[in-house]
Amino acid sequence: MKIDPENLNRRDAHELLVGAILPRPIAWVSTVGQDGVYNIAPFSFFSGMSSKPAIVGFGVGSKRDGGKKDTLANIEFSKDFVINVVTDALAEAMNQTSGEYPSHIDEFQVANLTPLKSDLVKPPRVAESPVSMECRLLQILEFGEAPHVNGFIVGEVLRVHIKDDLWIEEVIKGSKLKGIGRMGEDLYCRTVDIFEMKRPRGPF
Repeated sequence: MKIDPENLNRRDAHELLVGAILPRPIAWVSTVGQDGVYNIAPFSFFSGMSSKPAIVGFGVGSKRDGGKKDTLANIEFSKDFVINVVTDALAEAMNQTSGEYPSHIDEFQVANLTPLKSDLVKPPRVAESPVSMECRLLQILEFGEAPHVNGFIVGEVLRVHIKDDLWIEEVIKGSKLKGIGRMGEDLYCRTVDIFEMKRPRGPF
């Protein structure tokens, strides 16, 4: 089978990529709108891009009608956001926030989550999340053609909040974090089946 993505419609091209790029970490992004309403939504086109400076990025598609998603509109307004890590225990709450709600709806209330005041940015953190990254917007890249334009949001991590029991020997212990990842279709995976491989040393 050989497939050229440019020959696919928008939905099929999406399904092709999410079925091939996996498992994907989930950026559970909290923002605040111009009206002061909190928003939180998950995005799995998410990656770290640099460690020093600490740069992360995630992709935001358009709404079904081609309009901007609240996350993108809010970040354009406030110039900041928070990325919260999703664990197995938070999977159902995360899924609740993935729906397309009107902009006046606070998804923290929809999913029964606790907003926690951030130190350096306007949007709140998710109190229930074990790791949260306060981020400042650096750049928004746009791809595609109207009305369905995809945005890729690049931000600098200003501060990371970590639950004390996860921070062991100066690292976040992944075995204790119990994060989840996104697969294709409606599938997710748990990061509890892990193994270790040491990188080979070079010849010199």
